[in-house]
Amino acid sequence: MNILIVYCHPSKKSYTFQVLERLKNVISKQDWYLEISDLYASNFQSDLSETEYEREGFAKLDLPISEDVLAEQKKLENADCVIFLYPVWWSDCPAKLKGWFDRVYSVGYAYGQTETFPKMKTVPFGLVICTAGHPNDFLNEIKMAQSMETIMLEDRLGKRFENKEMVILGGTLELEKVMEGHFILIEEIPAKIKSFRF
Repeated sequence: MNILIVYCHPSKKSYTFQVLERLKNVISKQDWYLEISDLYASNFQSDLSETEYEREGFAKLDLPISEDVLAEQKKLENADCVIFLYPVWWSDCPAKLKGWFDRVYSVGYAYGQTETFPKMKTVPFGLVICTAGHPNDFLNEIKMAQSMETIMLEDRLGKRFENKEMVILGGTLELEKVMEGHFILIEEIPAKIKSFRF
């Protein structure tokens, strides 16, 4: 089993980093290969260049794809499961992760495919895990949870993933009340992945 974690947070002092460490520990107990794309640690360029925009905006498949994007696409091709881990900032993922989708989901690869250009495979399982200050009940009440799920699962993961799920680790403004429950959810993730039997 090949697991890819696309991780997006700038600080090792954050709760999201604690979740990453716990997740790595849980996965390490399995006989699985784990790869991590740490977008801040690698200083992943989130903005489209002018050339990249021309390639995307005008579907100019003859224009080159950047080496850093090709490296991320290769990780996707190797993955049986991709876990996206990030904090909720202003109702969405950080800009750097949004930029990862902007650049890695290049035309001809993730959409606008042609017969002559290699296209993105359908990844068996995609799991979105995000940490949020507000409790889940509140995020559901104001329809924020549903909005985030629609954007991440139906648009960004979409048909590119055979199975997909979102786990919101909410209530982090009162961390002592929710951490134990969050870590139980993390412990259950390998069983969740195995349940798809790919």
